[in-house]
Amino acid sequence: MKTVTFFPNCKKCKSPTGAAIVGEPITLTLKFTRPQNPSEVFLVLTKDGEDAVRYAMNLVSYDNDEYTYTLTVKVTTSGLYFYHFDIQNEDQVYRVGSDVDMNALLGKGGDWQLTVTDAEYAPTVLDGGVMYEIMPDRFFIGGDRLETKPYANYRDDWGGVPEYRADENGTVRNTDMFGGNLKGIAKKLTYLKNLGVTCIYLTPIFEAHSNHKYDPGNYMRVDSDFGTIDDLKDLIKKANKRGIKIIVDGVFSHTGDDSIYFNKYGNYDSVGAYASVKSPYYQWYKFRGWPDDYECRHNISIMPDTDASNPMFDEFIAGQEGVIRYWTRLGLGGWRFDVCELLPDDFIKHCASAAKKENPDAVVYGEVFMDASNMTVDGVRRNFLDGGKLDSVTNYPFKEDILNFVRCGDSGRLNNTVEYVVNNYPKRAVDSLMNILGNHDTARLMTVLGDSGNVADKDDKARAVVNNREEATTLVKMASALQYTLPGIPCVYYGDEIGMEGFEDPFNRRCYPWGNADKMLLKWYKKLGAVRANEREIFAHGRYKSVDTDHGVMYFKRKTDREEVLVIVNNSGSEYKPQLAKGDYTDLTTYKPFGGTVSDKSVAIIKLTSKTHFPEKPVKVKK
Repeated sequence: MKTVTFFPNCKKCKSPTGAAIVGEPITLTLKFTRPQNPSEVFLVLTKDGEDAVRYAMNLVSYDNDEYTYTLTVKVTTSGLYFYHFDIQNEDQVYRVGSDVDMNALLGKGGDWQLTVTDAEYAPTVLDGGVMYEIMPDRFFIGGDRLETKPYANYRDDWGGVPEYRADENGTVRNTDMFGGNLKGIAKKLTYLKNLGVTCIYLTPIFEAHSNHKYDPGNYMRVDSDFGTIDDLKDLIKKANKRGIKIIVDGVFSHTGDDSIYFNKYGNYDSVGAYASVKSPYYQWYKFRGWPDDYECRHNISIMPDTDASNPMFDEFIAGQEGVIRYWTRLGLGGWRFDVCELLPDDFIKHCASAAKKENPDAVVYGEVFMDASNMTVDGVRRNFLDGGKLDSVTNYPFKEDILNFVRCGDSGRLNNTVEYVVNNYPKRAVDSLMNILGNHDTARLMTVLGDSGNVADKDDKARAVVNNREEATTLVKMASALQYTLPGIPCVYYGDEIGMEGFEDPFNRRCYPWGNADKMLLKWYKKLGAVRANEREIFAHGRYKSVDTDHGVMYFKRKTDREEVLVIVNNSGSEYKPQLAKGDYTDLTTYKPFGGTVSDKSVAIIKLTSKTHFPEKPVKVKK
């Protein structure tokens, strides 16, 4: 018999599960068999940075040597809290915490986290959908190709290897342009719709020197190689007609040195910060010794850091006539803020507020690489998900452990990560998580899961990558099934759905090979998109409940009050027969009866047939 039972994601132990809302009753129930004859049991609750508070719990039952204690509390201020239980008997105090061995004697354990927010749950318009990340220069050329920059290397070999060798100064210039543009994205909206996409996430589209545009030159202009402001309006209009929102990358932690604001090379008709300490932009930057000694992103001088706490910069980006409101007013569905740990909390809040003042349905994401609920930056605890800041974040924790599971079969680690995020993030943030398996900063998914060598290698001969493509494709299908069914919104990096290959930047940024797709893999991604579309409410807001996550199997439920979907991903090395309630089950990827077992290295997404919803017009999967 277990000595103690407490799981924060179990309603019988903690209700409600997950993050709490200020003033909401929280009921905690602790069961244990040892120590016997307790004199008192306490909940010990500590707000981050403050002293602990002890609350006496109430004995509600004693049956067959098992004690049950409970307590209902209301937390009156938002913030980050930590808690454990103390059990007092005649001999000593036993501590019950998050890392206690459930089959061992009590006496050790860390704290569970309790996140308390000051806002009611508010779903986003993207919940339950599918997101698709596009680097505009590498997706598709629509209409006449635009060649507007005199210094650029305009490539005519669509799909060629991007420039990756450094020049004589040791700099990779990133000025080879392949010609993809906004009109090209508009021409491929039908393709994206058939993939089940409901949101397009564009990497930066504003004027910049480079091909990737993460070195902003002018926040108030669409980059001329991508098109015009009218092209952007047309894309937004056509996408919205298909039920697809457009969100864009906001890069505010730095600008380019070749920008209207810094103007290091005099290419703009402005007095930039590099030119004069009297420049209106001088205080936007962090000069250690003007003009050549300044803080910059990754110590790369072409990307000088901004001081986002500067009131003038804050007003320019988030003010009444600022960047955020201007572009949101044009019809954008939201933003993704680059490297949020480099941006002050107040600045993030002002940016989010600006977007939502123009469009209450705008969705605001942040790029956060670690745990967004309790991350510490330079010794300061950050607050990304409360107080009117981000709706949600890029979900790197899921990414790493999904990839680990399909390669190594460590289902326990993946389940623990999912449980941790579900417990610690506000439900709004959980439902809207940007679930990535790869993006413009990482090696291609197919390459990571294949026999590819060192994905950071930039040797010319090392770029011929996946040697075991059939096996790697199987792993991609397993990983993508988890990406599409775990809490959050899958965000597919353009081309991963057809098995594009490539090591890290810039080989992961090759052009989409139209007419040369892995059709079977594409069909799989379309099926996953159809499953989400046909069961959107479950995948939008359904709770996560693990069923069996041992020995290489991820078997879990997505569950609402009325119905549930069962997901089994088998990486155990042998056939797996899930324990199921009586009844006939339907395979949602085929709408055929489920056979009762799941082969090794395969996936089942099933639903009880009597409760299966068949749409009047099922989502079609085009070949």
